[in-house]
Amino acid sequence: MANHSQLNFQDASSPIMEELMGFHDHALMVALAICSLVLYLLTHTLTEKLSSNTVDAQVIELVWTILPAMVLVTLALPSLRILYMMDEINEPDLTLKAIGHQWYWTYEYTDLKELTYDSYMIPTADLPLGHFRLLEVDHRVIVPMNSTIRVIVTADDVIHSWAVPSLGVKTDAIPGRLNQISFLASRPGVYYGQCSEICGANHSFMPIVVESTPLANFESWSTMMSS
Repeated sequence: MANHSQLNFQDASSPIMEELMGFHDHALMVALAICSLVLYLLTHTLTEKLSSNTVDAQVIELVWTILPAMVLVTLALPSLRILYMMDEINEPDLTLKAIGHQWYWTYEYTDLKELTYDSYMIPTADLPLGHFRLLEVDHRVIVPMNSTIRVIVTADDVIHSWAVPSLGVKTDAIPGRLNQISFLASRPGVYYGQCSEICGANHSFMPIVVESTPLANFESWSTMMSS
């Protein structure tokens, strides 16, 4: 859960989010090195006397052509690796369908019999003490921890976006189209997200809450909900 003074990402709760944070730090170090080099060259140019020795400096031209290419490669390779990791879904343990509406979510557990419900934001006047305003819902998404969850995302009216930053997932919900993502919650907890695509007047009032629980607790919950 993010706070008002937080400068970094939320704590990673899935392997994919850990990879994304690592790539973020890697890209920042590359950007820092580039900025330091440019600052040094600018300082050197402004403080030293002008010289005509660089008129035919083929070596410098070769360096400033090859060096940016090498920088792009150091950024592209880990980025492509993470993209393929995010796109690969092998034998999910549970499939969940998320349908976006104006302005709430419908969830269907396709592997379980007749387990479907709507998830609305709890109004501020009805919010229990200690819960988060504009983020808490009446029915959370319950998933087992350390299990691969496939989420099939679509919409019923306009374009929405199903996003949970702590789990490193975000995909658009488009009417007439099925998008899929996967995640694995590495520890129990409650993870908050919101619709990340402007979808109308109440776009800010359709939060997403994913609760990761041990498998035994999930089985008890699914049995209770299906009965």
